[in-house]
Amino acid sequence: MYDPLVDSTVCQQQPYPTSYWAAHTALKAQPLAVLSHDISTDVVVIGAGYTGLSCATELAAELGREVTVLEANQTAWGCSGRNAGFVLRGTGRLGLAQLAQRYGVDTAQQFHLEYGAALDRVQQMIAMGNIACQAQEAGYLKVAHNAALGKQLPQQADYLQQQFNYPVEYLSPEALRQQYMHNAQAFGAIRFPDCYGVNPLALAHGYADVAQQQGAQLYTGTPVLHWQRTAKGFVVQTPAANIKCNQIILATNAYTANGFYPQLNRASLPVLSSVIVTEPLSVQQLTDANLHHNQLVMDTRALKYYYRKLPDNRLLFGGRSAIYGKDAANPIYPARLLSALKRSFPMLQQLQLAYHWSGWVSVSLDDMPRLCQSEPGVFYAAGYCGSGVSFSSLAGKRLAQLASGVALPPLPIYHSGLKPFPLPQFRRVGQQAYYQWGRFKDRYL
Repeated sequence: MYDPLVDSTVCQQQPYPTSYWAAHTALKAQPLAVLSHDISTDVVVIGAGYTGLSCATELAAELGREVTVLEANQTAWGCSGRNAGFVLRGTGRLGLAQLAQRYGVDTAQQFHLEYGAALDRVQQMIAMGNIACQAQEAGYLKVAHNAALGKQLPQQADYLQQQFNYPVEYLSPEALRQQYMHNAQAFGAIRFPDCYGVNPLALAHGYADVAQQQGAQLYTGTPVLHWQRTAKGFVVQTPAANIKCNQIILATNAYTANGFYPQLNRASLPVLSSVIVTEPLSVQQLTDANLHHNQLVMDTRALKYYYRKLPDNRLLFGGRSAIYGKDAANPIYPARLLSALKRSFPMLQQLQLAYHWSGWVSVSLDDMPRLCQSEPGVFYAAGYCGSGVSFSSLAGKRLAQLASGVALPPLPIYHSGLKPFPLPQFRRVGQQAYYQWGRFKDRYL
C-alpha cells in the first residue's frame, strides 16, 4: 500500500480499494481524463478530494477564477473515498471543552460556529449538485466505554448546553440500551443532533460534478511531479504536460508523498485507519442488538472505535490499523476489528465481515488542522486528524477565499501553518509508543 512517509512519489492511475463504497456506488463509467497537452490557468489545485473539489467550486462559482484540479489517481481515491462517511460538527482531536481550555471560551464558541458552517457547506454542495449520497437520519452518539467516563457525561452535556447553546442530550446507560443498542461496553452517551452518515465516495463524486458544472477543469491520472517558480507565477510539471499558473493550492492532506512538499510532509503524521463492513444483519440480529437506528457511534477510547448501520443493514466498524503501509493488508487488522465489534455486541458472534480496507489520515502535532499560505502563491489545508468530511469541505471554501484575498474568520487555525514534528524521522516510533499507552489506558484506566 502507498505509504506517504516511505514513498517519494504518489502512485498514479490506481483503482479504488476493494471497499464497500467502491462496490456499492454507481459511478459514471468513464476513463481517466489524463492531461496530455500544455495549458495555462489561474489556479492549480492538487488533489481531487473534498478539500480540492470544494475549493475549485468556490473559486469558479463565487470568485470568478479559472481553476484546474489535478489528481494522480481517480476522484476521491484517497481519504475522501475511503472514510466512514461521518459528517461531524468538528475537526481535529479536540472537543469544545478542550478548545476552551486551550484558546478560551470565546474562541471556542467561534470554533463551534465555524463547525456549523462546515455542516452548512456540505449541505450547500449536496443541494448544488442534487447529490445522491445516501444521507441518513441525523444523530451521533459519543459513547462512554467504561463506567467512570460514563459518570462524567451529564456534566459534559450540561457544559455544551450552557456554554455553546448546543442542544445535546445525555443518555443514561439504561436509556442508551433501551433506545439505541444493546452494547455490552456502553455506559451512557451524549447524543449530538446535527451529525449524520453518508456514502463518502458518492458525495465526493457529486462534488466533482458540481466543480465541473461551475467551470473547473478536472484531470485525473495526472500526478504533479514538481513545480518551479517563475517571474510570472509557476510552471507545474506532470508526466505528459506542463501547466502555467499564478497560484498553487495543495489539497493532498495525508496523501502528500515524502519529499513532495517537505514542510507539509514534516508537519503531518499519516496514520492508517481501517474499516470493515459486515454481511447484512438478519431481522433477528437487529432485534437482539437493538440496532433499529442509523445513528453514528464513536466511543471514548484513546484508540477509538467508530461504527454505524448502513442502509442495507450491514455494520460498518472502524479503528486504528497498521503503522506502516506495507502491513495494511495483514488479516490480523480486520480480525481485530471484528473481534472488537463482537465484544461490544456479544449476540452477533456469528456475524462475518464482507469488506475491509484502509486509508491514511493526517494527524498534526497539536491535534488541530491548519489552513495557510505557506509561501507566496502556495496554499494548503491539512491535519484534519481523521475528522474531516465536513470541515475539509469548508476548508476548501476558505482556501479559495484566502487565495483570493478574502479575510477569514479570526481563528488560530487560519493564521499559521502546521508545526513540524520534532525529530520527524522518529514519528512512527512515537506512534508505536502512543498505541501501547492507548491500549493500556483503554483497558485499565
